[in-house]
Amino acid sequence: MVRVAGGGGGGRGGWWGGGNRRDGARADARAAREAAQESFYELDSAQRDALLAVETVKSAGDPAAARRVEGEFADLTARIDQVTVAYLGALDAVDLESAESDPGAVARARQQLDQAKRELDAKRAELGTFVSRLQPVLEQAEAQLIRVTPAVERARQALLGATTALERAREAGLRADDLAARLAELAPELTRLNQGVAQHGVPATLRRAEDVARRAEEIRAEAAQLPERATEIDHRVASLRTRIDALENRAPTVDPALSELRRRFSTSCWQDLQQVPAQTADAVRTARGKLAEAVRARDEQRWADATAAIGTVRALLDTAGGAVTAVNERLRQLNEVQHDPQREIERARFAIRDAQRLAMAGRQAPDPRHAGPLDAAVARLDRAVAALEESGRHPDYWRFLTELAAVRETAAEVVTLIRGH
Repeated sequence: MVRVAGGGGGGRGGWWGGGNRRDGARADARAAREAAQESFYELDSAQRDALLAVETVKSAGDPAAARRVEGEFADLTARIDQVTVAYLGALDAVDLESAESDPGAVARARQQLDQAKRELDAKRAELGTFVSRLQPVLEQAEAQLIRVTPAVERARQALLGATTALERAREAGLRADDLAARLAELAPELTRLNQGVAQHGVPATLRRAEDVARRAEEIRAEAAQLPERATEIDHRVASLRTRIDALENRAPTVDPALSELRRRFSTSCWQDLQQVPAQTADAVRTARGKLAEAVRARDEQRWADATAAIGTVRALLDTAGGAVTAVNERLRQLNEVQHDPQREIERARFAIRDAQRLAMAGRQAPDPRHAGPLDAAVARLDRAVAALEESGRHPDYWRFLTELAAVRETAAEVVTLIRGH
């Protein structure tokens, strides 16, 4: 004990120095381990950022660029995995916390950890270079991604608006089943929008959002118009019902007027009106039936059918009402011309003279294009007057009126032709 304790300085120094060297080697190895761990964490963080960039480029929808970037990143990831395996192997090689660890193994562990750190740092640098090269494509992708959120929000708001408008229409007593079915068709599209660009990509998501917004807005607009459309159809139905009643009330005036026409005027003056009573009665019946169809279509919200039936009713009433008016107007015109045929003759002559004065304005002789039709009109007027005077007890007053109307029309056409130049 004495000899050992009091041994030479070299012996004692060797024992303590060996322990210090072992502790220092382990401390250095642990420092290398911590440095390598820090590099590993930094590489892991850089790899996550790079992966996010790659996914952003992939979601932007340029297939060629996405395939190229994804391939480069896969190769880089494979090399990073190799470095990571080497790092983990160095990390597990020796228990650096144990004082019993072999100094040689500790030294080798330090060397491996230093090498792992260098390789991890090198791969992080490669990731940085990769992301830098990716930056132009990434910026384009991010610019597209910026459009996604507002587009999806517009689609959601449009769906909400359509739903609200549909609920209001139903509260007004309108089923709107077709609109509800169209709105239901958009539910899967909303689900796909909610799945995001990671699954469907930016272009597809933007197209889907725009399509959903457009279709939902169409549904909203139609639903909002339903109460107004129903009210409008109700008003038109009521108006047409009144017109049918009015026509039915006017119809009894036709038979007396026809009777008087038959009694006082020649057959040619009224024979084209013979069918008006029957046609009017048929028009009233048909119009009432069509109006009932319009009401049923309105109640069933078949708006196009309701509108078509209303159009048919209106056309029937216009035609039948015009025919009833024509009978009474015919009697009035014939009464007037029978009482004073000269008045109609003067109207026609005035129209011709007025056209003739315009044709001669500023001219020594009229333009043949004007003179010819006017001369023919004069001859036609003379023939009509002569035929009336020679017709005996029952003149064809209707033919007379028709001829004079044609004369006035010819004069008006010449006036239009002259003024057109």
